Amino acid sequence: MSSIADRIREIEEEIARTQYNKATEHHIGLLKAKLARLRKELISSRRKGGGQGFEVKKSGDATVVFIGFPSVGKSTLLNALTGARSEVAHYAFTTLKCVPGVLNYKGAKIQLLDLPGILEGAHTGVGRGREILSVARSADLILLVLDVFNPRRDVLVNELYQMGIRLDSQPPDIVISKRQTGGIVINRTVKTNLDDRLIKGVLSEYGIHNAIVTIRENITVDELIDVLVGNRVYIPSLTVLNKVDLVNEGYLNNLPFDFIPVSAESGLGIDRLKEAIYDKLDFIRVYTKPRRDKPDLDEPMMLRRGATIRDVCLKLHRDLLDNFRYALVWGKSAKHPGQKVGLNHVLEDGDIITIITTTGYVKQP
Repeated sequence: MSSIADRIREIEEEIARTQYNKATEHHIGLLKAKLARLRKELISSRRKGGGQGFEVKKSGDATVVFIGFPSVGKSTLLNALTGARSEVAHYAFTTLKCVPGVLNYKGAKIQLLDLPGILEGAHTGVGRGREILSVARSADLILLVLDVFNPRRDVLVNELYQMGIRLDSQPPDIVISKRQTGGIVINRTVKTNLDDRLIKGVLSEYGIHNAIVTIRENITVDELIDVLVGNRVYIPSLTVLNKVDLVNEGYLNNLPFDFIPVSAESGLGIDRLKEAIYDKLDFIRVYTKPRRDKPDLDEPMMLRRGATIRDVCLKLHRDLLDNFRYALVWGKSAKHPGQKVGLNHVLEDGDIITIITTTGYVKQP
């Protein structure tokens, strides 16, 4: 009996040798669905075996991880951005653990994590790659750090993709509501390229035979599979090209992707990178105030856009959720000054809030 790994290899080979066209679209789609299901089974079986990983406690207002090949200058870059003391040497695999640092910029405290370099095939476990890439799954931003003489961005993107990390995209707008009977009903609000037969075939691969499927955007079969697998994360990224002082401008102009040029060794481009990190994280500033006093506008709370009152409570103290009654909001997100809102209220930049608990009000510590 073949192992899960053998079956995965067989399907990968079949997909590789099958020419993609309209006639084979359905067959390849079902193969991809089976492949994703088997990979998930393989990951689950390996997790049961245990093993030491990189345990990183998130801190600050956001977390940014460095992903790159060995010896691309990640440690030097961390030192340039934060003043951290990550060991630097001119040979591969200097960093054998996760080294954190903090970038203080425009009032935000941004946690930066220098991870060990990965190799091609990292998602299969090569060079402890799965453990390294798993740290990136909880990041708020991923920096793809490349050496100017080895700018293989596509390899890094693929390794992250195979780990269920979707860069610079949003979850597909698909809702699958399972039910007991009635078969598969597919509702579309837009025209899509996937036909009903393929959608039903993919759902069947995951044991779904009765459901209402609502599709609100033109999706691919891979995006449908992502929804069914359910363990995908969607994270923004920046590509950083290091050591650009060693090549000419013509070389840089021929690279087929956008990047931020830096030289971590000399400090070239570091200020621009700090600004890009801050902008990509899309922070908002929120101010808290005691109920009868003025807000302290000198010390804002830094949150990510889309943050809610719940996020504020968690950032101040987790016990606030247990004692929460309501919050009062002044600012762009409020319909009127001092609007009474609940935990799911989405905040805007510059909002002022007062949190009312069962024991009184809470101000920013």
